[in-house]
Amino acid sequence: MRNFLLPLLFLTGCSSVPIPSFLTPYKIDIQQGNFVDQEMVAKLKPGMTKSQARFVLGTPLVTDVFHQNRWDYVYRYQKAGVLTEYRKIALIFEGDTLLRMEGDIVPATGGVAGTTDAKPEIPKAQP
Repeated sequence: MRNFLLPLLFLTGCSSVPIPSFLTPYKIDIQQGNFVDQEMVAKLKPGMTKSQARFVLGTPLVTDVFHQNRWDYVYRYQKAGVLTEYRKIALIFEGDTLLRMEGDIVPATGGVAGTTDAKPEIPKAQP
């Protein structure tokens, strides 16, 4: 039995040899960014201040120094190394008031003007 395991361990380092699934490493589930759902987006109203929007959605993941009137909320979920969920929402302000929202999640009724309902495209996961 020992004579069989030693060559098997050396062969697992070769990329051309298929590796059995019980020898592959465990890949954890990874959540990154701000999770934003429909209920949170439905609470957004045109004319809200930046502090009110921050209270509803939380602190934005990306705030650009050169575009201080745009907040980006990005969310990624990888299950066992495969990207299964990707969302992106941008809030556009004029001064201190909410002007519009762009992104993947849209309010159900009467939300922020100028929203888009584009389906999120899940990019292929890199090995």
